[in-house]
Amino acid sequence: MSDSNRAPFQVLVFPFRYDEERGVEYAIFQRAPSSGGFWQGIAGGGIFGETPVITARRESFEEARIPQNSNYIVLDSIASIPVLGVCDSFRWGSEILVIPEHAFGVDATDHEVVISKEHIDFRWLNFDKAHDILKYDSNKVALWELNQRLMQNNPATQTK
Repeated sequence: MSDSNRAPFQVLVFPFRYDEERGVEYAIFQRAPSSGGFWQGIAGGGIFGETPVITARRESFEEARIPQNSNYIVLDSIASIPVLGVCDSFRWGSEILVIPEHAFGVDATDHEVVISKEHIDFRWLNFDKAHDILKYDSNKVALWELNQRLMQNNPATQTK
């Protein structure tokens, strides 16, 4: 993606799978050391003209090879993150200090995860273990919401 095409929003995606013995597991990704080396969900920026769900589909494919036609859950969790945490400048002007981070879950039960060069590792973990290694509170909140929706089999959990 060209930096000039970067839209002022971010996405966060948690792949999940159902395992008969272990229950629901979540894929958590470790960033490359040059990007901090911490653990998080799939994260990336929108391109002008994309909706957040389209960005989530593109980023999940680019970072983990999850097919774009997979079933996505749009979460209510939306965080505000500092522009300088995403970009090294106030690229959208000095009046835009924070951008929204839209969160999603994606069913990756039948897909092999293949990580991109942005990550050095990934793990399938249960909720507690995944929650414990995440760095950012926004990731922890979004994962909690996704876990609750999956555990409750909530009718509000609609895939798109």
